[in-house]
Amino acid sequence: MTDQPQELLAAVDSLLAAVDNGTVLPLPAERVRLREAAGLTQAAVAQALGTRVPSVEAWEAGRAEPKGQRREAYRRLLDGLAQRHPAPASSSGTRAARHEPSPALQVQDTSSSPTPKARTVQAKGSIPDDRSQFPNGPLAVLNGDGTAYCPGGTLLDCPAITIEQLVDWTLRESGLGAQRLHRHGKDSDPLIVLTAQAAGRFSLPAQLEDRRGLRLADDHPVVRQLARTKWKLTRRGFGPWPRIYRPAQDGRRQCVQLAVVPWGAFDARTWGSADQLPAPELAQVLGDYAARVIVPRGSAAVCGLELMTALRPPTRPVKDPVTGTWTSGPNPGALTQPVDPAPPEAPDEHPVVAARYPRGHQRTPAEVLDEEAFEWIRDPEQLTDDECAKSFAVGIDVNMAFAAAVNRLTVGLGAPVHASRPRFDKKAPGSWLVDLSHIDFDTRLPNPFTPHGLRPDGPAWYATPTVAYATELGYDITPLEAWLRPESGPYLDGWYIRLRDAYLAIMERLGVTAGMNETDFLAAMEHHKDADPAQAAVLSAIKATVKGGIGKLRERPQGAGYRPGERWPALERPTWRPDIRAAVIAAARVNMHRKMLKLAATGLFPIAVLSDCAVYLSDGPTPLDFLPRTPEGRPLPGGFRLGVSPGMVKHEGTQSLMWAVKMLDQGHNPARHIKGTDAAAGGE
Repeated sequence: MTDQPQELLAAVDSLLAAVDNGTVLPLPAERVRLREAAGLTQAAVAQALGTRVPSVEAWEAGRAEPKGQRREAYRRLLDGLAQRHPAPASSSGTRAARHEPSPALQVQDTSSSPTPKARTVQAKGSIPDDRSQFPNGPLAVLNGDGTAYCPGGTLLDCPAITIEQLVDWTLRESGLGAQRLHRHGKDSDPLIVLTAQAAGRFSLPAQLEDRRGLRLADDHPVVRQLARTKWKLTRRGFGPWPRIYRPAQDGRRQCVQLAVVPWGAFDARTWGSADQLPAPELAQVLGDYAARVIVPRGSAAVCGLELMTALRPPTRPVKDPVTGTWTSGPNPGALTQPVDPAPPEAPDEHPVVAARYPRGHQRTPAEVLDEEAFEWIRDPEQLTDDECAKSFAVGIDVNMAFAAAVNRLTVGLGAPVHASRPRFDKKAPGSWLVDLSHIDFDTRLPNPFTPHGLRPDGPAWYATPTVAYATELGYDITPLEAWLRPESGPYLDGWYIRLRDAYLAIMERLGVTAGMNETDFLAAMEHHKDADPAQAAVLSAIKATVKGGIGKLRERPQGAGYRPGERWPALERPTWRPDIRAAVIAAARVNMHRKMLKLAATGLFPIAVLSDCAVYLSDGPTPLDFLPRTPEGRPLPGGFRLGVSPGMVKHEGTQSLMWAVKMLDQGHNPARHIKGTDAAAGGE
């Protein structure tokens, strides 16, 4: 050390300047504490700072220091964490807690180590979050070299070379899974996604030979080996989404969900091009969906149905007042047991129909409930001179139409009860036989009481929302009979809220936010999917979950060996409920018609409707050129409104007037093709 006063002072000034400028980093032990308090892995820090995991390990061990801009970024991270996680106080003052060396979570060999875990600092008595119980998240995408990529950047080393070893590693050592969505529900089983290289590692074929059954043959070596080691497969076998399990022991589940990418586990209609993403990016896409919706367990339809059950489990613990023991009892407000539909609600294949009608009988509207989405076009002869003077056909599409219809919808929870000559009650969910053929509408509008938009011929079966709309329009209704469900409730409210929030959150990430003015909204929607293809894949999956979940409430029999009149597996689950599907679709169709009726009062009529898409003729190419407004310049109350929220509308597409007229003349639906594709065919 120098003994010159000026040099001493200069050295002190330099050190103080370094402190003032924020270039002095916390001690290595404090760096570890801050990262672990936030639940971050070394891999996550390395990824954020654009460096390698060994570098972060060296910084935390005090063997090296970051330099240049990376040092500044690391200091900023540590300062931010210090504000969120101050050092715990002790009797001798506030100081950093002592830490043992952290287990390596990144590119980590777990073959002979306990379950890998990111240590967290947690207040005494607080409720642990997912990271404490499942430190590495809900899922991992496995590559052929044994590297498992988890959401958030965590990497695990999986030594398994057989499927049974993979299942054992996942349950014992991976630290994967997700907490239940309802306190009476079950934690989500861990999901392992196998890339094409990983599938080869486990001796799985590049593609399934059984293109009909989409599963490995029972005598395949992988299936036989699982059986020899006492692992079981669900009824769907070893296909794109195999679930491998053993019966629970002491209340502990032993189940792993796999997804085989090269076998089409991630359908492009649901996930876009997600299956083409590198493993780390695919892990993040699936992790985002898992965090906001549910851990994927199959197709979007399966996920939609599983989400219903996860949010409203069928059972809950009930204490026996006599013995004081706890047993499983029904959960109020949930679908607790399978019930057969009323005869008009059952699809043609159902045993209820087979017992009532001879084979091959074609049921009439007075014998079957036919609540489906609109598919209607206007007679081109009805186009007026004013309409033919327009230049464009503009399509508008309702955001999350089926989800919006679910909002605050009361549905039946139990079995149907028959009633003769009942008095209509809009609060009673069920199916009603009633004649609505006397209700007249302008023929430039679709009739709301049939999917094809034509006037009904006579008595027909309708779900409660459809009949309620007739009374809303001021007509007296006299049902002939009904199948009603006395036990009812808003079963799908939580389902709607979770999917709505997920949808809005992803849209915000894509640059489309609630409260945008209409011009900015239309501009943002033009390229929102290009802003982040990975988030666009999550958005696509959320929309498909809504549509698929509603559709699966009436899952039809599958397989060439099925014979009409036989029961099929889907009938044995509480969520096989065609009456609920009918009520949702009826509510969506009525919502659509109510808005079209408002516009018709201003002289504006659609030329085509398909599900949640309506096409209008316009002087200009955007919805702002034709949607009516109040004298104050606001959107017409009760009509279509531009915006991102479910139930509001977006621009679906624009074509020329001549294009639309040609489509009508040929009997095609312009709403199906207004975007240049068939994107509107099934709605969202």
